[in-house]
Amino acid sequence: MQAFHRVFKNTGILYVRMGLTVFLSLYTTRVILQALGVADFGIYSVVASAIAMLGFLNTSMAAATQRYMSYTAGQGHEGELRSVFAVSVVIHCAVAVAVCLILTLSGVLLFDGVLNIPVERRQAAYFVFGAVVVSTAFSILAVPYDAVINAREHMLVFAVLSVLEAALKLLAALYIAAADSDRLILYGILMSAIAALDFCLKSAYCHWQYSECSLRLRRYWSRALASRMTSFAGWSFLGSSTTLVSSYGQSVVLNSFFGPAVNSAQAIANQVNGQLSAFAGTILKALNPLITKSEGAGDRELMLKASLLGSKLGFFMLMVFFVPMLVEMPYVLQLWLGQVPEFAVVFCRLLLLRSLIEQMFFSLTASIAAVGNIKRYEVTSSILTLVPLPLTYVLFELGFEPYWMYTVYIVYACMASAVILHFANRLCGCPVRTFLTTVVARCVGAFGVNLLIVQTIAWALPSGAGRLAAVMLASVPGFALTVWFIGLSSAERSTLRSVVEAVARRLAGFFRRA
Repeated sequence: MQAFHRVFKNTGILYVRMGLTVFLSLYTTRVILQALGVADFGIYSVVASAIAMLGFLNTSMAAATQRYMSYTAGQGHEGELRSVFAVSVVIHCAVAVAVCLILTLSGVLLFDGVLNIPVERRQAAYFVFGAVVVSTAFSILAVPYDAVINAREHMLVFAVLSVLEAALKLLAALYIAAADSDRLILYGILMSAIAALDFCLKSAYCHWQYSECSLRLRRYWSRALASRMTSFAGWSFLGSSTTLVSSYGQSVVLNSFFGPAVNSAQAIANQVNGQLSAFAGTILKALNPLITKSEGAGDRELMLKASLLGSKLGFFMLMVFFVPMLVEMPYVLQLWLGQVPEFAVVFCRLLLLRSLIEQMFFSLTASIAAVGNIKRYEVTSSILTLVPLPLTYVLFELGFEPYWMYTVYIVYACMASAVILHFANRLCGCPVRTFLTTVVARCVGAFGVNLLIVQTIAWALPSGAGRLAAVMLASVPGFALTVWFIGLSSAERSTLRSVVEAVARRLAGFFRRA
């Protein structure tokens, strides 16, 4: 019970952090766009995007570090935890050096053959390129410290540092707006300085606060542990790279058959889905350490319970936003964009449905990673990830409409979910029948009833701002009722009730003291 209280508390902290950072980031983008102008802002964006293509390499190493740090913390072996930290520091130093070398050597190719940058701004772009490389290096070096904070489940520290970083970026944008020197170069310098400061603050705090953060690398270095972590990262890298190929391939196939206008509809769908899905991701960030630490402690029952709860909570957090958006998508896009590209509405709806399917099984991937034996799972899922792309190409050759790509990927999501459930059963002991009845059936039932309630209200009213307001207002109590009576079991309702009562008592005590 205490573990789930901590998860709900951390989730609340992360939601506050997300709200603040989103607001600061959106305003920062507005200020920096006005300060740099469209051309210079575009130069910085395209340079940063080119470098970000290597981000999946660091993502794979970060996944391995997070897994081993949380797993060892659950075991309670402080000496082993120090070894994990030492190995992580060495590996990420090596990754940082390798990435910097690759980027530096590929810089000539990028500027001469790939990036389209005006000659008069090329010198500034070179400088920005170097600054972003430095920022990337500091971001990689900070991963072991992020893993320690995450394993300790001290999300307040993570939130404070994230908000501080966003605030510093806003201050940098305001400073650049008033500067007389080359603003693009100055922006690159300040972004590098903020990345360096973020690394220094995280490392200083972790070395001061956590005993496992020791830089006596020779004492705690373990070649066997390094081999296991790099092996885990390698298989994780396979999954990340095939996902990247599949995602980029969708854009290429759509572009080759239907032109850039359909790519615009795809970009809008991806943006809508990404922004709405961030809320579910926040819950999983708070829950994943508990899943991995429980497995490390040998408490498989708690690990599976947390995983099943995470699948439900993630789905419900998507549902509360997705249901009104599915119903009112045409009007919302018209209100937001003015001129809505063809296929944007159907692309958005189909992509949201795919995300809902995937979300039900997403926590199970954390359980598989917690066990650590991911080779067969990653190979199987990677092969399956690549299948929809050639199938989509064949359908387009046969004259099918663009939205069939999303239909194919919905079928893929169902097949991939079956693969995840199979490996969760095989590796973690997750009972298939229990998952289907307590998670899938309850989630689909709650979603179907909530969608029917909201859609009935939409059918009764003419399209416009009034109907949008009515749908939004009706979706909240509809969501609460369907989740409470259909989505949650009696035991889960009891747990949630106790958490709400504990929060209410703390708030009451706080106001009495105030």
